[in-house]
Amino acid sequence: MLKASSIAAGPVEPVHNCALCPRLHDFIGSWRDREPAWFNGPVATFLPPEGEQSVRLLIIGLAPGVRGANRTGRPFTGDFAGDLLYSTLGKFGLSRGQYDARPDDGVELIETAITNAVRCVPPENKPVPLEINTCRQFLTPTIGRFANLRAIVTLGAVAHQSTIKALGLRLAQHPFKHGAHYELGGLSVFSSYHCSRYNTNTGVLTPAMFETVFSNVRETLSQN
Repeated sequence: MLKASSIAAGPVEPVHNCALCPRLHDFIGSWRDREPAWFNGPVATFLPPEGEQSVRLLIIGLAPGVRGANRTGRPFTGDFAGDLLYSTLGKFGLSRGQYDARPDDGVELIETAITNAVRCVPPENKPVPLEINTCRQFLTPTIGRFANLRAIVTLGAVAHQSTIKALGLRLAQHPFKHGAHYELGGLSVFSSYHCSRYNTNTGVLTPAMFETVFSNVRETLSQN
């Protein structure tokens, strides 16, 4: 039986000036020169105030946005994706407080943590395979740090595929598909299209579709 706590341990967050991916390191450096007041570094996992022992749901996105988490330092904070994500979390009792796109807006997660498959902002929001693979050394122990984890939501194909690999499973047996639900031993993995402005503007993802995913998550958590 697969358990998050059985996943190999390691550093869960890169250092602020992480240089493991030269292209991303240089890209962040260019933004530090342009916007020195921004966060401009690998974005750490957002935890509930009760700490990691309370986490039962982990949400995994792609990577920070330039003017989103790269600016604010909190996952999904400062761009459109955060508007949809945090409003949905609030609707299903997974967060409290009023989201205002600022890391000091007072929003608190409830039994939920939020992270990214790639911690640093990539040019054009597109990390390359080597960067995704390199950053998995942080994703894998992040999943493993939550002893009471019961469910994961992956936002987009990259996050889903990297998560499946972090769990030591085969992609062919667990392909990405919006609305998919995989029972993997002690974990339930749900996949969704990413809640980006592009996906919502083009109708790839509607708020109703997104809410259906979290309705299924909420139902699963209530049974565990």
